Amino acid sequence: MNNSFSLKGKTILVTGASSGIGKAVAIECSKSGAQLVITGRNEERLTETYHLLTGGNHLMITTDLSGSKGLDVLLTGLPSLNGVVHCAGIIKRLPLKFIKEEKLEELMGINFYVPALLTQQLYKRKLLKEAASIVFISSVASSFASIGNIMYMASKGAINSYMKGIAFELSSSGIRANAIQPGMIKTNLSSALSDEELAIDMDRYPLGRYGKPEEVAYAAIYLLSDATLWMTGSILTIDGGLTLR
Repeated sequence: MNNSFSLKGKTILVTGASSGIGKAVAIECSKSGAQLVITGRNEERLTETYHLLTGGNHLMITTDLSGSKGLDVLLTGLPSLNGVVHCAGIIKRLPLKFIKEEKLEELMGINFYVPALLTQQLYKRKLLKEAASIVFISSVASSFASIGNIMYMASKGAINSYMKGIAFELSSSGIRANAIQPGMIKTNLSSALSDEELAIDMDRYPLGRYGKPEEVAYAAIYLLSDATLWMTGSILTIDGGLTLR
């Protein structure tokens, strides 16, 4: 029986696969039958992810996508893709008066320039197959303010706008683009907050807890699958009810 939610026979690229959401996305996609291409900067942690993948014929490419040379390393070794999940990202919390150009450039470079330029090159080099699905990991921070989070908010707002733009532009090619914006997920990025800050923050969630990386991965699988062939330009919010407030 045909399963529209299966990723069997699909080749999926996952960036930032060495930890957090990217690691969970790669692992869960492999369980759904996909052949994975995983990339990240930390070879040791990326290798750990690689060994946790289900099935065979997966590919691991260690490179730093924040530079043009690193991007070329990835693009040179890529097969044609049915899907991409942009998970690489960083967070830096600074109040407005302490923001400096180099900090803003670093954060925007990884959170926005990398997925934007990688997507452009994948399309330009015809590495995206017909009906390919591009998934961006955004954040509720794109429109939900918190103190000291201005730069991160801006980077995710840029991702949402970029996603909508390419969803419209690439629709004639049958390529679709969507985004997932989670609330706080228990990953290494959440360690940027103190235990006291985490406890206070968690009380804001109606479902009483932070999300798990695999819960974001399940949404990515949905967007990568044939179940969403008529879905593009959409943003899925997975936030335990945070933005209901």
